[in-house]
Amino acid sequence: MDKPLDLLPGTLDRLIRTAVSLESLRAYGVLLRIQQISKNRLEIQQGPLYPALYRLDHRARITSECDESENNRTAKYYRLTAAGKRRLPTEVEKWNRIADVIAGIPGTTPEEV
Repeated sequence: MDKPLDLLPGTLDRLIRTAVSLESLRAYGVLLRIQQISKNRLEIQQGPLYPALYRLDHRARITSECDESENNRTAKYYRLTAAGKRRLPTEVEKWNRIADVIAGIPGTTPEEV
């Protein structure tokens, strides 16, 4: 099995927004969902996750609410805000355009320059 890929700076926020756009999740659930939707090619560590969740919450892209977890404990759940939902399709399209450009760069030949 291949080693999980490292993230480029700035991608974690988009991955989090995509994960919580599918359903409200606890922080650990966000990690698992990203791993799941990447088919285990990305493995997010907890260290950068919590600052990213805080940053997105502060920017009103996601919101958090406390609720009871499966084991009857209080847990914080994250979900996409209305503003986050409105912006997500545009950001995904922009991300896809950038990814296409980056993917094409290594195969560039001298004749194409």
